[in-house]
Amino acid sequence: MAQQPAKPATTFRAATKTTQPDTPVNFIFNKDNYVMFIIAIAIVAIGFVLMAGTTDIYSTTKIVVAPVVVLAGFGVGFYAILRKPATKA
Repeated sequence: MAQQPAKPATTFRAATKTTQPDTPVNFIFNKDNYVMFIIAIAIVAIGFVLMAGTTDIYSTTKIVVAPVVVLAGFGVGFYAILRKPATKA
């Protein structure tokens, strides 16, 4: 019979876990950003409700006030997204 080549001896090392120090998780937004964003959504919703308004198509509320309120809500939303959270020293 033919002899098979000897297999090299393999040694298994115990896997060592390297523990990293606990670093705090830094989120992009903080609570103030989320609160402002919720306020912005509410302002936009109020603007759309004002647009639905009465049956008069040419009312000042539908033509002027409601679009301004909606745009103000979008402005607050953009500010809430772009605002950097305050860093704690």
